[in-house]
Amino acid sequence: MVSKGFRKDFLWGGATAANQLEGAYNEDGKGLTIADISPGGKLRLPLLFSGDFPLEIDREKYTYPNHQGIDYYHRYKEDIALFAEMGFKTFRMSISWARIFPNGNDQEPNEAGLAFYDAVIDELLKYKIEPTITISHYETPLHLVKEYGGWKNKELIGFFEKYARTILERFGKKVTYWMTFNEINTGIMGSFFSTAMRNATETENYQALHNQFVASSLATKIAKEVNPAIKMGCMSIYATMYAYDSNPETVMAMEEKNRMFNYFCNDIQVRGEYPSYALAYFEKNKIEIERTDEELAIIKA
Repeated sequence: MVSKGFRKDFLWGGATAANQLEGAYNEDGKGLTIADISPGGKLRLPLLFSGDFPLEIDREKYTYPNHQGIDYYHRYKEDIALFAEMGFKTFRMSISWARIFPNGNDQEPNEAGLAFYDAVIDELLKYKIEPTITISHYETPLHLVKEYGGWKNKELIGFFEKYARTILERFGKKVTYWMTFNEINTGIMGSFFSTAMRNATETENYQALHNQFVASSLATKIAKEVNPAIKMGCMSIYATMYAYDSNPETVMAMEEKNRMFNYFCNDIQVRGEYPSYALAYFEKNKIEIERTDEELAIIKA
């Protein structure tokens, strides 16, 4: 018999990200992120995908609505009360890396940032709203872009591991549901949001993704050490694809694109290894990325 409806423990709720609603982009020790220098308005996406913009805030040319957001940083209590009034059972939120480590690679975390998220989590739990936390939601610290070139640089793996350990040890006893990266597969398109790189080559995009796979696996390992009850996932965006016509070459090209965009990142993170279709794609397109045996073992574990 097919059941109808949702189970009583189904988690209904809402979702957003730190860079979308918090505001307070430069308060209490927070550093700049890639989101903070990303313009708003109609030109936002074309500009970001073109890579033709400065890694600085330029108020004479652009607007930055996320600098204010909805002022959640100062008004989260009344906002969460509204979430409860709506009947939320969960709230997906993200932690801003640069609110914890302003430059991304600081020696010590920013206690003001940790205290803020402690207060937010406690407020959610007060209303029996289960937090679902994304560790990295399109907000790589800007310093890591300027000094290291974004996620193509393996140094970011260690920086992310330290950041993940800091917040998991701080909040992991009271937050069960976590995700490592938001829409990780957008890195395949050369998304500045995802991999924090501009004008990257296809090889650099896949190198950046590999580094994120390793970082994600390390964060998952830390989570289980902190609290075996933690449920860790990683979020992908799905894009439905259709062949333009019935020509077999068109159909096969669509299938290749579908696999590499919609399945590749999930297959690696769920199955723990690079799928054969991806290795064939790399060989055909002369894509060579640096993957050590140690890194592959981390992903496999």
